[in-house]
Amino acid sequence: MSLLEVRNVTLTFKGIAALMDVGFSVEKGQIVSLIGPNGAGKTSMLNCISGRYHPDSGEITLNGKNLLALPAHARMSTGMSRTFQNIALFKGMSVLDNLMVGRHSRITYGLLASLLYFGRARKEEDIHRRRVEEVIDFLGLSSYRHKVAGSLPYGVQKLVELGRALAAEPELILLDEPMAGMNLEETEEMARYILDINEEWKITVLLVEHDMGVVMDISDRVVVLDFGQLLAEGAPEEVQSNPDVIAAYLGGENASFLGI
Repeated sequence: MSLLEVRNVTLTFKGIAALMDVGFSVEKGQIVSLIGPNGAGKTSMLNCISGRYHPDSGEITLNGKNLLALPAHARMSTGMSRTFQNIALFKGMSVLDNLMVGRHSRITYGLLASLLYFGRARKEEDIHRRRVEEVIDFLGLSSYRHKVAGSLPYGVQKLVELGRALAAEPELILLDEPMAGMNLEETEEMARYILDINEEWKITVLLVEHDMGVVMDISDRVVVLDFGQLLAEGAPEEVQSNPDVIAAYLGGENASFLGI
């Protein structure tokens, strides 16, 4: 059984189809990239998986659990976290506090314990803090720990958002255009972090990204959408040479860049 299974998912908005009978799977330990032109349905698919949208029909399971039966706030407890295309940090809070928010799904103590802050609550808080400090060190955010997130450079804010998703200790992380708006150096750094997350932390990755160089370099498999439909899927080299993908997405002017 695959870690994530998407079967026959259809999503419409007022009669306009954003996704039409889309299905694919993500195996445990893989980096899978979801690509396609603007409006192809990539972010809509992530929103269906994470619970922001509810598809008209189809099935989505994570470790065999039916995600569509769960509200969005409950899906993190299944082993999933995500980042967003547009940065969605708490801009007035510190980097540390933003990452602590990522631990919310792991909190087990009740309201009374949190108000009095004793016993179980204090012990559990120490565990959450240690995990967050590990993420801060991993992403090189130590010097930003107590700085207000909204005051930081764009590339650092992207790392903070990634850190918040990692703080939840996910088995599957959904990354929605993590390199968007970054310069070359920042893009290369983010790509290295994604590889390290996958290889060292054993986290499976479903990635939406427009940078084809990054996609082809780091992905185990690539899924291609076009006008809300599944166009192709396979290893990067297979997708690169697929004539339907070249015609519908890459275009002749990009073919040489991708070695096609």
